[in-house]
Amino acid sequence: MHGEQLLLIIIFTPLLGAFILPLCARISPYFRNSLALIFSLTSFISSLFVIPRVLNGQALVISKALPLGFNILFCADALAVFMAATSSLISSVIVFYSFGYISHYQEQDEYYLMVLLFLGAMMGLVFSGNLILLYVFWEITAIASWRLIGFFREKNHILRADKAFLVTVAGALVMLIGFLMLYQQTGSFDIPVIKAALGGNAVSGIAALLIIIGIFSKSATLPFHTWLPDAGVAPSPVTALLHAAVLVKIGVYVFARLFVADFILAEYLKSMVLWVAAASALISAGAALLDTDLKRIIAYSTISQIGFIFLGLALGTEIAVAGAMLYILMHGLAKAGLFLCAGIIEQNTGSKDITKLGGLVHTMPLTAVSFLFCAFSVMGIPPFGGFLAKLMVITAAFSAGRLIIAFVFVACAGMTILYLFRVFNLVFMGEGKGILARESSLPMIASVLALAVLSLAGGIFIKYPNSFIQVAAQQMLAIAK
Repeated sequence: MHGEQLLLIIIFTPLLGAFILPLCARISPYFRNSLALIFSLTSFISSLFVIPRVLNGQALVISKALPLGFNILFCADALAVFMAATSSLISSVIVFYSFGYISHYQEQDEYYLMVLLFLGAMMGLVFSGNLILLYVFWEITAIASWRLIGFFREKNHILRADKAFLVTVAGALVMLIGFLMLYQQTGSFDIPVIKAALGGNAVSGIAALLIIIGIFSKSATLPFHTWLPDAGVAPSPVTALLHAAVLVKIGVYVFARLFVADFILAEYLKSMVLWVAAASALISAGAALLDTDLKRIIAYSTISQIGFIFLGLALGTEIAVAGAMLYILMHGLAKAGLFLCAGIIEQNTGSKDITKLGGLVHTMPLTAVSFLFCAFSVMGIPPFGGFLAKLMVITAAFSAGRLIIAFVFVACAGMTILYLFRVFNLVFMGEGKGILARESSLPMIASVLALAVLSLAGGIFIKYPNSFIQVAAQQMLAIAK
């Protein structure tokens, strides 16, 4: 099969398949669920088939010119395929987990439609070679996440969904103004054309700053971070999707795409990103130490860990960029596992308050082990997957002479260990507090076990993802230079 055909399958299978699912539910909910999983797995498997082509330097481009510079332009390189494979893999696990979690709730048709639409929009975004096309897919993810965060339709939930929508959409509009400034400067929205027109010069400071504001709003980075912990009212597979696989990773992907792989960012703006990432990581880690709501703690952890990814990307050296990309994968696997474990705990105990839980290791041992393995990866404990990634970005910060920022992130890494061990100790260890609990259904347990195993295997067999990521980082930096 031609690479261009695979590219279309990756993007449009979940994007168009999402609207088929409600019709399939008329035949059988089981048929709908199975198709949802098949559609997401199709994107993942197709992404794997594209990997050898992009590693060999084969250009995969789909282009159709339209008026006013809004062109249909999809481009596949190692960065895009890496993000597509990572997102579709984790999304597939989340869809499978949903078979058990969502089975007794209303509005299941809308749920699966929005989850697949979300994934399809992510696939379209990562392969977009045109800024307006990228913006369109960016906003589709905002609409899907708005409906998913407010899934339970309670007033408080709807208000929090509205907050997430308003913050991210407002940021996107600011980013769009930056895109328009680039168009005014270069006469095109196509990323390759803009790159050529800039001729090795840095993006104008105002345009770059506006784009970064949009990126920070989507990635829940200080000062736009508060919507993400509030989004914990959503179903746990939704929070896993938002925090681990897709939504907050959109921001770091666009930063990598625009300011690492294609355009040059002024040094003072790189420094600004580094300081903001450090402050965001430190403050959110402190919040995680103080909170008692399980899902909010994990959400604050996400904000903190995103800082490590921005650290690597903003440093811009080969080891730093490779470490950031590696952590996108490892954090995605582990953080999805933590949220899905939280969903099992919440459904089976009726509580998210870690001070009211305890002793669950005795009645939920598989969930406890899965949570611990995923937590080890986020902490950066060897030999789990997150260890090397964190080591790479922090080492790169020291090598670049960013000593204060490096020490801040060392402190953040230590705080990560403290708050995740605190959660594990209060939730799983000690004596029970009279809450009846048991392991969940097979799809839910199998999903968290799979993510736990992948978090460990990602560290033990690190050479396989790392070899791909090293090539991707070299491609990105060669383009930037």
